[in-house]
Amino acid sequence: MTALSPDRRRRLHRRVRAIVAITIGYNAIEAIVAITAGVLASSAALIGFGLDSVIEVLSAVAVAWQFTRADPERYERVTVRAIALAFFALAAYVTVDAVVSLISGEGPDASPLGIGITLLSVIAMPVLAWIEIRTGRELGSRSVLADARQLVLCVYLSGAVLVGLLANPLLGWWWADSVAALVVAVLAVREGLEAWRGDLESPFDALSDLEDE
Repeated sequence: MTALSPDRRRRLHRRVRAIVAITIGYNAIEAIVAITAGVLASSAALIGFGLDSVIEVLSAVAVAWQFTRADPERYERVTVRAIALAFFALAAYVTVDAVVSLISGEGPDASPLGIGITLLSVIAMPVLAWIEIRTGRELGSRSVLADARQLVLCVYLSGAVLVGLLANPLLGWWWADSVAALVVAVLAVREGLEAWRGDLESPFDALSDLEDE
C-alpha cells in the first residue's frame, strides 16, 4: 500500500468521522421508525431490524471514538473486536426471533411505514458502505472496513425484512421473513468471525470474484 502523506491521512480521518456521523444519525432515526412500525404492525422482524440499527449505531460510535484519538491505529484491535461482538449479538437475536416466529406461525402485518424505511435503507446503505470501504482500504484500517461491513449487512437485513413484509400480504408466505432472517443471521456470524480474525475483504470485491467465476 502506498504511504499516505500526513495531509491526506488527516483528510481521510475527517472523512471517516463524517461517515460515522451520518451513519449514527441515520440509524438512530431508522431504529426509532422501525421499532415503532414493528410495534404497530406486531412485526418481530421489523423490531429486530430496528435493534440492528441500534447495533450499527454502537459500531459507528466505536469507530468515531477510535478516530478522535491522537493515534487511531493504536486502538485498531479493540475497535475491530467490539464490532465483531456486535455481529455475534445481532446473529443471536435474529436467530431466536426467527425461530420463535416460525414456531408461532405468525407473519408480520402490513406496514407501509416499515416497507418505506427498509426500502430507503436498501437504496442508501450501499452508497455509504462503498464510500467507507474505499476510505478504509486507503487508510489500511480494519476497523473502518469492519464498520462498512455492518452497513452491507444492513442492506441484506433490509432486503430480507422488505421481502418478508411484502411476501406475507401479497403471497401469503408468512414464513418468508423468518427464513430470510435466518440467512442474515448466518451472514452475521460469518462477518463477525472475519472481523475477529481481521480478514476483511470488501464485500463488493467478493461479489466481483463470484462474477469472474
